[in-house]
Amino acid sequence: MGLTASVLAIDAGNSKTDVAVVAADGHVLATARGGGFRPPAVGVGTAVDALEETVRRAYAQAGVTAAGHVSACLANADLPVEEEQLASALHARAWGTTVEVRNDTFAILRAGVAEPRGVAVVCGAGINCVGMLPDGRTARFPALGRVSGDWGGGWGLAEEALWYAARAEDGRGAPTALSRTLPAHFGLASVYALIEALHLRHVDHNRRHELAPVLFTTADQGDPIARTIVDRQAEEVVAMATVALTRLGLLDEETPVLLGGSVLAARHPRLDDAVRDLLAARAPKAVPRVVTARPVLGAALLGLDHVGAPAAARERVRAHFEQ
Repeated sequence: MGLTASVLAIDAGNSKTDVAVVAADGHVLATARGGGFRPPAVGVGTAVDALEETVRRAYAQAGVTAAGHVSACLANADLPVEEEQLASALHARAWGTTVEVRNDTFAILRAGVAEPRGVAVVCGAGINCVGMLPDGRTARFPALGRVSGDWGGGWGLAEEALWYAARAEDGRGAPTALSRTLPAHFGLASVYALIEALHLRHVDHNRRHELAPVLFTTADQGDPIARTIVDRQAEEVVAMATVALTRLGLLDEETPVLLGGSVLAARHPRLDDAVRDLLAARAPKAVPRVVTARPVLGAALLGLDHVGAPAAARERVRAHFEQ
């Protein structure tokens, strides 16, 4: 008799979706990749329709029609009420008997720890932080942008760099090399030309994130303004991590702090060093580590945690995705 599906693991981000069908013993029966998951842009129904195509491909490959449990870590599930709404939508598709939806930051956290205990800060397009304990308690932030007190991530860094560059060029602010390096990235001669190109969509709005790496390069070259922006990002990362550790009573215990997302995973020396130095000062027992494992591993592990799978099953699924 073939293996049956115990867990359907879904990691759905803004740009791509990964799905894994996992047996109770940790064998990965099938995987599939699909497009991004963006309910705010297209609506919950349309977003879940896109997920369904990816799930059906994985089920067909695995030779199953459903799983015992659906563990879905989804972008844009920022509030508990949104998790409940999305869980209801997924349950209606009958992909599994039970469904649990979490924000996708939990997938990165669980992928980086041996047990569901620790804190993760994800700094990609935006910034978010979550923490969890084996007893189910969590710490989290709304992570809705400036309206919820957040600052940074690739989009925020690019916006801040542009702000300083514009003011430097027209005289309202202090001089900075950003007024040269940012427009040069797009082959333009001035910040004014870059502002015009962005405003008139001659440079696609979605390309703004390309300015974050330019900011880090400019900081590495010694520009004081660029360095100030990078240092502020480190402050934000450590502030979120320290608050999450405090909420869970982990500040005085050796605890993994996982760093993920494109900005932190790039290991920019100034940012990486500043985050570690600040953590050492404010949370000396925190153990920072950059997560490189695929987040769908975290979704699978959360699912195996939910069904009470043995440690050997968790080790097997981890070995599959880390090989």
